[in-house]
Amino acid sequence: MTEATPRHDWTREQALALFDLPFPDLLFRAQQAHRAHFDPGQVQVSTLLSIKTGACPEDCAYCPQSARYRTGLKAERLLPLEDVLARARQARDAGASRFCMGAAWRNPRDKDLPQVAAMVAGVKALGLETCATLGMLTGEQAKALRDAGLDYYNHNLDTSPEFYGEIIGTRTYDDRLETLAHVRDAGLKTCCGGIVGMGESRADRAGLLVALATLPAHPDSVPINRLVRVAGTPLADQAELEPFEFVRTIAVARIMMPASMVRLSAGRETMSDELQALCFLAGANSIFHGDKLLTTGNPDTAADEALFARLGIVAMPAPAQAPASGRTCHADITEAA
Repeated sequence: MTEATPRHDWTREQALALFDLPFPDLLFRAQQAHRAHFDPGQVQVSTLLSIKTGACPEDCAYCPQSARYRTGLKAERLLPLEDVLARARQARDAGASRFCMGAAWRNPRDKDLPQVAAMVAGVKALGLETCATLGMLTGEQAKALRDAGLDYYNHNLDTSPEFYGEIIGTRTYDDRLETLAHVRDAGLKTCCGGIVGMGESRADRAGLLVALATLPAHPDSVPINRLVRVAGTPLADQAELEPFEFVRTIAVARIMMPASMVRLSAGRETMSDELQALCFLAGANSIFHGDKLLTTGNPDTAADEALFARLGIVAMPAPAQAPASGRTCHADITEAA
């Protein structure tokens, strides 16, 4: 078995051994794994839209959308279909190949699903890959989203099982794993990663990556978020993670899950071009672009285009869309009241 061969038997000790490698050796190994599966000069580009903002009942310590914290965020109801499709067209025209829709729910109600399904079908009809993050799902809800044309479902593990209770108390690790099982069973692709810089140890960062790499199937996309410290949340004053440690996390993720997209996700707004370049060198090959990620800032599209040009990177082309036969057309779906 070569290092570029995906494996599911990683241990925390093995992950920590990767973290402990000299920096040049770690990046060299990450590049070997990356080049075995991807063109290192291409980065997949997604756009993320908050389709329902704020008033979430969960207590995630990092999240400005929790109703438990005073962050100045204005709660908003589910967006109209026409607004979502207009934003999807803008994203497509700006070079995005995937459009992701996020709703601040603990879990969607069944009456919400038809309206979200209409959004998914409409975005799919624009030629974009579709992704959603709506909280916990039942098996039937996952199937309904699949039938509407959903390609990916995002549901992060956030951190290691051992540190998880320090960050979230309203949803268990097993709850998250159960939703991921429903998503896989429905035939959807999984988008699953975590957040670093929340006060966890290196062993916890290794534990997160082991939890991801020992799932029944590696996530198709692995977002690695650097904590965005938002005033009013419990983690507002958390010290920033050391930049090279963040790059190490990207590199270890690439080695442990060589065939997955590793997304340089939240936190890019405060990263220098040099730090982002190191992350691409370490194996990151996916980003969100646009000036906002749900409710927090992100580099604007022009800045990303300029950075790509300086590095000789191009946006990964969108995959050919499969025929939508057997899927529900959004025109046939009644929007929820």
